[in-house]
Amino acid sequence: MSSNPFRISSPQPQKQPRDLRKVNQQVQAADLKIQMKMKTVKYKIAVLSGKGGVGKSFVSSNLAMALAAAGRSVGIVDVDFHGPSVPKMLGVRGQYLTADDKGGINPVIGPFGIKVVSIDFLLPRDDTPVVWRGAIKHTAIKQFLGDVNWGELEYLIIDMPPGTGDEALSVAQLVPNLTGMIIVTIPSEVSTLAVKKSINFAKTINAKILGVIENMSYFLCPSDNKPYYIFGEGKGKQMAEEMGVPLLGQIPLDPIVAQANDLGEPFFLKYPDNPASKEFMRIAEQVIHIVENSNQQ
Repeated sequence: MSSNPFRISSPQPQKQPRDLRKVNQQVQAADLKIQMKMKTVKYKIAVLSGKGGVGKSFVSSNLAMALAAAGRSVGIVDVDFHGPSVPKMLGVRGQYLTADDKGGINPVIGPFGIKVVSIDFLLPRDDTPVVWRGAIKHTAIKQFLGDVNWGELEYLIIDMPPGTGDEALSVAQLVPNLTGMIIVTIPSEVSTLAVKKSINFAKTINAKILGVIENMSYFLCPSDNKPYYIFGEGKGKQMAEEMGVPLLGQIPLDPIVAQANDLGEPFFLKYPDNPASKEFMRIAEQVIHIVENSNQQ
């Protein structure tokens, strides 16, 4: 494995009082780097969920591919440090981040030319846990945003961990001019309750909510081509209406999705004619319409 281009470590006890002016200068320099790198990214979209197990990273990865298929330049940063799965969803596991001669970090290039950054590229083994407290995760997010050579991008998708904890707060604080948030749910009462908390979190930090995506919405029977709402019908739509946010789309439940994810195959790329892929394309077109029209006003 190549050397780790990031230098993220636990804070060490100080033998002498620190020079607070120097610390402040370092913080300001890091913030300035993020601002400069993010200036070349038009739209920054965070994808989050109120709870785990709803397919958030699957949605993030396939939305990124759909946006790229629509002709947009796209990057994706995986800040789900304790459960990074974006590289596998995009079929780029086993690759490594590299450093350039100026100390910058080169992202891995995925399907459709998507620039990908994840802690998964830095772990020595599949079963290596990431045991980090909030302060270290905050530092890692700063490096993912400020040290990576993102270049000119139209969209940066930020795949968040479940819930509204440290990472969500760090992204809200660090990403300048965050375009908005997309919230992923499934048609269950437990997920709906958690999503309402995520929506209220976004409102609390004054982040724009671009909409809700309902994953595993229905099963499309291959014999009669009819949708069967095995987890209940209309829950995502009802919740979106109650909370006053758009329902961007409903992704069907399909065994091929699970198969592709398990094999590390980029689903949208391999199965472009699948109903789920077509729905992702429709969602991407909606996102483009919402953010690009809003930007022109």
